Amino acid sequence: MSEGRELGWDDQIEHDGADFVTLPEGDYDFEVIDFERARHGGSEKLPACNKAIVHIKVQGVQGITVIKHQLFLHSITEGLLCAFFTAIGQRKKGEKVTMNWGAVIGSGGRAKVGIHKWTSEKSGETLTRNEIKKFYEPAEGPQNSKVGFTAGSF
Repeated sequence: MSEGRELGWDDQIEHDGADFVTLPEGDYDFEVIDFERARHGGSEKLPACNKAIVHIKVQGVQGITVIKHQLFLHSITEGLLCAFFTAIGQRKKGEKVTMNWGAVIGSGGRAKVGIHKWTSEKSGETLTRNEIKKFYEPAEGPQNSKVGFTAGSF
């Protein structure tokens, strides 16, 4: 659940908040910081179904952004669900698993981040936000390619 509290109509306010950052397209490590249970009302491509909105924190040189990514709980999108749960380490490719939503917050992985562009209906200006394009499987074996120190060898 997100931190914070509800404000009253007569409360004082002072915190400007962080600047919004759109990261360049690329591959980034991520952490799931929150998720919401919601309902998809149905569309041309996907019937009504449950959905999870995961809040994914990504940090780049330019700053931090939080991407809200929707995961639809439907057999049509099962491959996307499998990719997410594989990326966060709850599943191995090809494995049958029960989705453990209670363990999603705090988990992390690696993803391809893209930029979604659209035109504002109010101002007509082009706006951007980051979006998840793909979740990657965790790397097999050592996580970095640096040569390690072995005691006793010179």
